[in-house]
Amino acid sequence: MKSFLLKILASACVAALLLPATVQAETHSSLNPKALAVLKRMSDALAAAKAFTYQSRSALELPARNGQFLTFISTANVALKRPNLLRAIITGETPHFNFYYDGSTVSALAPDTNVFSITKAPPTIDDMLPALEDETGIRFVTAPLLLSNPYRTMVRGMTSAIVVGPSLVHGTACEHLAFQSPGVNWEIWIETGSRSLPRRLAVTFTDRPKFPRTLVEFSNWNLRPWLNARDFVFHKPDGAKEIPFHTVWNSVRR
Repeated sequence: MKSFLLKILASACVAALLLPATVQAETHSSLNPKALAVLKRMSDALAAAKAFTYQSRSALELPARNGQFLTFISTANVALKRPNLLRAIITGETPHFNFYYDGSTVSALAPDTNVFSITKAPPTIDDMLPALEDETGIRFVTAPLLLSNPYRTMVRGMTSAIVVGPSLVHGTACEHLAFQSPGVNWEIWIETGSRSLPRRLAVTFTDRPKFPRTLVEFSNWNLRPWLNARDFVFHKPDGAKEIPFHTVWNSVRR
């Protein structure tokens, strides 16, 4: 596959002095069992869904030509049907970007410039997403949530897991967790109760200059959507020009 960015990407790090004493005490354990248990419940809830849809709102940092990071707000509407159908439509301050995966091909469209690209892809979401990341070097912040076993990917190489404490995300009661892995610090807010769905995700890339950050908030989760396979098939717009995948991303960045 050629270079491609699925902009379903992803916040601020919490100073230790501002945390309650009980949270500071929990940081003495590298991997807090409660944090892992809550993360596992979320993973199980997503893995049990044969299909789901959600909407997300992201604050994404991208480098300007002068080296300064600029913040862009975007909205993504995502639909997934296991094992091999995925669609994401991105709008907002960032240029619009559409992504389709139908089990055999990945298609990308930049509607603002009316250019697109299509390439062959592995036969499952689990294989397709890592293949894109491995070949492009681009990290997809929300990609683990789309896999059949999110927990297995999220704990790989994990060096720290703590419970920050209870929190509200737009009125929804959540458990706020924080984790560290090589090159990344990340936090996740997971609904309490039976649903255990992610409501917010914050990621800081510690192996990149200036530590860029992404914040994603999730809403409108539907774990029993009606989805048609035709909805995941890319249809070329009239007059659209086909270009290589890396050129699609360059077009979107402009």
